[in-house]
Amino acid sequence: MTYAGLQMFMEKLKRLINCNDNPLANHPEIIREKPQFQILYQDLGSIIQILYIDEHQNPHELEKFDDLKKSFIDVAEEAQYIVDLFLSAVHTRYKGNLSPTSEEDIKPSLNIDDVRSSLQSVKMDFMSMGINNMVLSSSQRRVRMLNQSAASVPRNLSGSKKIPDGIIIVGIDDDAKLIKDKLMEDRKKLDVVSVVGMGGIGKTTLATKVFNDSYVKYHFHVRVWVTVSQTYDKRHVLIQILESIRGQDLGVASDSRLCELVHKQLTGKRYLIVIDDIWHIETWDDLKLFLPHNNNGSRIMLTSRLTEVAKHATSDGLIHHLGYLNKEKGWELLCKKVFQGNDCPEWSIKHGMQIVENCKGLPLAVAVIAGVLAKESWSEKFWVEIACRTGSYIVGDQNGSIMETLAVSYNHLPLHLRECFLYFGGFPEDYKFQVQKLIWLWVAEGFIQQVGNQSLEDIAAGYLMDLIGRNLVNAEVRSNSNGAVKACKVHDLVRDLCLRKAKEEGFIVKTETQTSSSHFSNVTTSYEPVRMFIDKDPKVIRFSYPSAQNLRSILCFNDFRSLRDDIEKYSRSFVLLRVLDLHKCRLHYFPRGMKWLVHLRYLAIWKTAEGFPSSICNLWGLQTLIFVPKDTNMVVLPRNISDLVNLRHLLSYHPLNGHFILPSIEKPMNLQTFSRVKFGEGVDFQTCFPSIKELRCIHTKKNDFKGFNYLEKLKLDSLVMEHITLPTTLKTLTLENSRLPWSKMSIIQSLPKLQVLKLHNDAFAGSCWNANVNHGFPRLTFLRLEWVDIKLWKVEITSFPCLKQLEINSCKGLEEIPPEIGEIPTLELIKIYKCRLSVGESVRRIKEEQHDFGNYDLQIVVSDELEELK
Repeated sequence: MTYAGLQMFMEKLKRLINCNDNPLANHPEIIREKPQFQILYQDLGSIIQILYIDEHQNPHELEKFDDLKKSFIDVAEEAQYIVDLFLSAVHTRYKGNLSPTSEEDIKPSLNIDDVRSSLQSVKMDFMSMGINNMVLSSSQRRVRMLNQSAASVPRNLSGSKKIPDGIIIVGIDDDAKLIKDKLMEDRKKLDVVSVVGMGGIGKTTLATKVFNDSYVKYHFHVRVWVTVSQTYDKRHVLIQILESIRGQDLGVASDSRLCELVHKQLTGKRYLIVIDDIWHIETWDDLKLFLPHNNNGSRIMLTSRLTEVAKHATSDGLIHHLGYLNKEKGWELLCKKVFQGNDCPEWSIKHGMQIVENCKGLPLAVAVIAGVLAKESWSEKFWVEIACRTGSYIVGDQNGSIMETLAVSYNHLPLHLRECFLYFGGFPEDYKFQVQKLIWLWVAEGFIQQVGNQSLEDIAAGYLMDLIGRNLVNAEVRSNSNGAVKACKVHDLVRDLCLRKAKEEGFIVKTETQTSSSHFSNVTTSYEPVRMFIDKDPKVIRFSYPSAQNLRSILCFNDFRSLRDDIEKYSRSFVLLRVLDLHKCRLHYFPRGMKWLVHLRYLAIWKTAEGFPSSICNLWGLQTLIFVPKDTNMVVLPRNISDLVNLRHLLSYHPLNGHFILPSIEKPMNLQTFSRVKFGEGVDFQTCFPSIKELRCIHTKKNDFKGFNYLEKLKLDSLVMEHITLPTTLKTLTLENSRLPWSKMSIIQSLPKLQVLKLHNDAFAGSCWNANVNHGFPRLTFLRLEWVDIKLWKVEITSFPCLKQLEINSCKGLEEIPPEIGEIPTLELIKIYKCRLSVGESVRRIKEEQHDFGNYDLQIVVSDELEELK
């Protein structure tokens, strides 16, 4: 349990004490136990105050501190377990469905005497160590942090780097040329060039190639290489710089004297300093103080795993993100490493290509596996074995170089990111994560720490961007419209690291393997939450009550009949479940026991025709509900859906036209996302959904959206009314099948924050769109027209002053793209698909005209599927 988990539990106790946002809060048995909740809240809070004044800087340099902290977390998890079981039991009684045979098993009881005793014991231990107040000097905090950091980094990573000669370098010639050109370009001011990428990607190898280049040697008077790593020792760095320049041992000089000497030795010289493996912004801020500007073309080259550090150091220089090796370059590297310049046997190509593909473009992985193959380089049988078990050989590397390299990134993670990172380990290899769904899962799991007035979803999005910036997670798909990350992946070796660390640190992720039978019992002797990720068919899973009570998450990635049957049979056993993702698992009916899962926060379910029972509204803790209908396109929502007071995201996923129908609703909801819904006549949707941020409506007769004060993303499919009003908060608007007259475009043009506009499937009707009227689209950056009825399009430069990307798809009547489009200074990309040949020709003319004006940045993509239409 991290601080975010503790915070979430404390908030739950607070709501129980204050009777807020909990349908059971006024139940007699809850009221009876209020003093117990109050005492537990105070006991936990007093120790949290001791432990978590600063989550990132553990302030106590005491050997027993970490052990006591672990003891406290164990007790807190036990307390949460007891409280959650009590709430489940009360909920079952409250709904009046308690059978006599089970009354003894689930009789509400809140016995926290043992927990209180354990908490007092932990607190006394802290006090006996003198940790009953938090007044400590800043120097104590820094010493503690330095010691922790130093303990996690091998000492041989620090200090100056001896540049190896004759190392095998493959696949980075283009990268090296780009960096060399930047280093030696004719700019006098001191510039910084940064190389960024994940551990093992080859940043140091690339820097080495550039550093040793003959032209670079000739161009710079002085070249210095220092490796910083996580433990920055300023004095050591200064000495290494001076030793590289003067060849003298200056270990007896003071720090200030060393700074003076470095500055003096570099002044007037055109120098290149490579700072390898830098981790902290503060390190750069300190280093740059003693590096003179000279105004003579001196350069600094950084390598780092952290994009944030590179951005801070590189104001207007180059930040180069080093990518993975392609398959051909990976094979070239493998051959050179294994056969040392000799010809490779014919049979090795097929197996070698498979091995390289298994390395997923990571040069360090290729190098490690090459070392294994070199021992038996002429054995085809051995190569076949390696091709089948590449991952095992890489992870099992006796030198531990890969896992050790990647683990440095993990050790550098702040505490609030660690559970989010470890979560990736439970998913299948090569899994593509939908960012929105991943964020909702993190929130439901309790990984996200509340900060100020920010929504948990926004904070979680920041966490993900931090992990991407640390090059532990790859941005796989970005939005064409605004560049936002829509999907992400992790490298297989990073996933292996997640699995390994999950076991080491007690973050229990139980991934089922394909066996004839799997008994879910006695999975843990503690109260620690258990998360089950099911990728392979376990044939049989035997859940039983109460052995499955520690189970907090079930995520299934395939449709397994055995699991489907067991979920429907044993769902009542999962009383503490928070996450249930069965969107790949077709259930015959809505499991009856599911209505008792009051702690459930995330539910994704694929079901047959019956839709939602009204009992779904018993799940008052639910935050995200994703429904995948199978045998029907429509799912009627019960009118008491508003009882789900914590529900923020309600979505229907269907390959064709599946959607919700909401005939009526009892009271307002706190929804932020509502996707694919048809509202009934009696639904005052502005009053009922005041907090909505993202809305997709189907066949709606509603036309007044102006009152949505938080709506940022709106999609209207088959709008049946011509008159429409829109909120000024809109940033993204998609219209389909509306056949609005082009004159109504003035309503959209008036939206001051609109950045993305997508017009699909006869969204507008009429042969001519004159975009010159009114004041254009002041902030629009992305425009797509797809299957829109238009022949003539009139545009001026001022119509789209901020447009970056234009997409035209299947607009069969459109004759050409107006030449004025090419004159928009911000335009970066035009894409044309399935249009007239004349449209493609007009775009090519635009490109030629822009080339004549010296604009080579505009990209044009024209598909081959253009038609000659009359």
